[in-house]
Amino acid sequence: MKRTVTTLQKAKEEGKKISMLTCYDYTTACIVEEAGIDCVLIGDSLGMTMLGYNDTLPVTMEDMIHHTRAVSRGLSNTFLVADMPFLSYQTSIYDAVMNAGRLVKEGHAQAVKLEGGAKVCPQIEAIVKADIPVVAHIGLTPQSVNAFGGFKVQGKTTDNAKQLIEDALAVEKAGAFMVVLECVPAKLASLISKKLSIPTIGIGAGAGCDGQVLVYQDMLGMFNGIKPKFVKHFANIGEEMKKAFMAYDEEVKACSFPAEEHTFAISDEVMKELN
Repeated sequence: MKRTVTTLQKAKEEGKKISMLTCYDYTTACIVEEAGIDCVLIGDSLGMTMLGYNDTLPVTMEDMIHHTRAVSRGLSNTFLVADMPFLSYQTSIYDAVMNAGRLVKEGHAQAVKLEGGAKVCPQIEAIVKADIPVVAHIGLTPQSVNAFGGFKVQGKTTDNAKQLIEDALAVEKAGAFMVVLECVPAKLASLISKKLSIPTIGIGAGAGCDGQVLVYQDMLGMFNGIKPKFVKHFANIGEEMKKAFMAYDEEVKACSFPAEEHTFAISDEVMKELN
């Protein structure tokens, strides 16, 4: 079944959970599609997972368009959301609409995601007026890592919790059709989910959200020694990849690969002529 803004809203209304994973390339997109995941997020987390940066801040619009376009080719039914990178929407409403439009027109995204609560509501409203669906993102917003002083849980004090609730209600009013809650205490995230009519997608925000999202490299154990508290390893693909690479290296150096069954034949007559 083709996932759309309408079907995702219906899932919320019927109490059905929504699955979302990050994705950054065509090959992985095909696998995610076959697995039946509801939504794919081309996150600016690609700056860390694919490009090797320490955070998401260096990611450009060109990076996001490039990866979004690649992922889109592997999807038929999965809903595709693309992140708006740092300074692609904060600078002006005009920039926000133009860059959101580029992710849809050039990257073939079905929706865009931007970080921030009430302060980015003017951008959300303008993007929605341009007929581009918007996913909001509150709580721990990685593009604000320097302002936060690191990657820290948000909403633990009364004032901060009230602010998150206000932000959630504000982005819904501004027209966002979905909101990501990142690193928010589970009980608070559950309360926010009940207050909103639009779906909430949690990452480190407990099971009370309407859906969940994880970085796929995290849930597959592809980062050695790195496991945020909210991540579950559903498989240890990283270790399996390393074993396969090591086996390949060993066989190449031992001249056991390629074996005869991996090669192509040529007639002895042709070889005699060449020699």
